[in-house]
Amino acid sequence: MRYLVVSDIHANWEALQAVLADAEGKYDKILCCGDIVGYGANPNQVVEWVRANVAAVVRGNHDKAAAGLEDLEWFNPFAKESALWTQSELTAENLTYLKLMERGPMRIGKLQILHGSPVDEDEYIVGRDDAQQMAYYLDVPYSFFGHTHLQGGFAYPRSGVRAIQRPSMQESCRAVPLETDLHYLINAGSVGQPRDNDPRAAYALYEPGEPVVMLHRVSYDVETAAGKIVAAGMPEFLAVRLSVGK
Repeated sequence: MRYLVVSDIHANWEALQAVLADAEGKYDKILCCGDIVGYGANPNQVVEWVRANVAAVVRGNHDKAAAGLEDLEWFNPFAKESALWTQSELTAENLTYLKLMERGPMRIGKLQILHGSPVDEDEYIVGRDDAQQMAYYLDVPYSFFGHTHLQGGFAYPRSGVRAIQRPSMQESCRAVPLETDLHYLINAGSVGQPRDNDPRAAYALYEPGEPVVMLHRVSYDVETAAGKIVAAGMPEFLAVRLSVGK
């Protein structure tokens, strides 16, 4: 079974379509680590695609916000305005779907998917110190997460925590070797709003039993995605940041 792992699509239809085209023929099922809406201008299209095509998905904080399950006072002004716009745009069926999304972690064989961390779906795991605190909560060898919009992750040898690097700007993919006696926290990166200074959409491919995870980046039509955000009346900042990957 080959998995396409995506996260943080954020209602960016153009980025999602580029990922699917790039990964075509290379996977059997799709897993999603949350935040399918928020920030982008195509929430209904993306939710309907997830409903029809994703084998397993966990909710993210923006999914909760759009469903009315999150206190928006904790959001920055741009995220809050986007969440309110998304709420107003969602169909009744898609709103119900978001309300019923499961929280992570969700176990699938020897792997699990989650949004923030194994102990808190809203927690950010950014650096080694954050990752070290998760060592005792990794019950399966491979954990895929999102939330930070930073592709990469962490491996857990006995000596501590080792960072996993994303593809460079000159690479379209990077192989991450997997050692059988280690645990891993792997961030597939953000499809719709990368924040690692690389504007290309991010995703991962993984086949259980194979000693590698492939981290991918693919260019997409940023101009169209950004134009939709501005046309929808959302903050221009949300459009501008797409072109710089921040």
